[in-house]
Amino acid sequence: MTVIFKRPEALLDVPTHYCPGCTHGIIHRLVAEAIDDLGILDKTIGVAPVGCSVLAYDYFACDMFQAAHGRAPAVATGIKRAVPDSVVFTYQGDGDLAAIGTSEIIHAATRGEKLTSIFVNNCIYGMTGGQMAPTTLPGQVTETSPYGRDTSIAGYPIRVSEMIATLDGVCYVERVSVDNVKNIMKAKNAIKKAFKNQIEGKGFSIVEVLSTCPTNWGLSPNEALKWLRVNMMPYYTLGVKKDITEEVE
Repeated sequence: MTVIFKRPEALLDVPTHYCPGCTHGIIHRLVAEAIDDLGILDKTIGVAPVGCSVLAYDYFACDMFQAAHGRAPAVATGIKRAVPDSVVFTYQGDGDLAAIGTSEIIHAATRGEKLTSIFVNNCIYGMTGGQMAPTTLPGQVTETSPYGRDTSIAGYPIRVSEMIATLDGVCYVERVSVDNVKNIMKAKNAIKKAFKNQIEGKGFSIVEVLSTCPTNWGLSPNEALKWLRVNMMPYYTLGVKKDITEEVE
């Protein structure tokens, strides 16, 4: 019998620690499939900092580093410069990349470091109990905004992709989602392109993935997917925000 669907070689055969309905597992698989498709497993190095993805080193079959909270782009920069033939990616959540790690991601991007960043945005701090994040939507209820995010006090959510797309050192920025099969396929193509850009030496690439957090949103997995579509997608619009490779080609 011909096998048409199997575990990617870049993904270890172990159970994950993620909550039921969390889409980190889908995103992990897409990253692993991209690594397999490009045949780069033996030279890929991942960097995961603090957050729900802190145990990513237990799930990917490539070499992995753990970085301090928010510092993954800085660690990845050092790895890439020390081993320029490697393919280096960071895997970061919004509480990490868009908060304590804002400086690191912005400066790595504006320097045009030849890295690939996978940015998982679920509008909340997941691992630490559901506090308001820089990406939490206006009016969204969290542990630290029980009456909803008040923009007059907390300001507005940061659109990371749009912000990074303004930087000259950036090669490619796209926001995707994993809420249905069609969007999952688009997400895989974006992640694969981000890796390919690095392999071809084209510069810094980041893929923002809209994700769910059923546990901290207080919703069932199905309700969480609907909440993402109804609430997140209008504010965090999907699509390519910058692609200089299209201009060159």
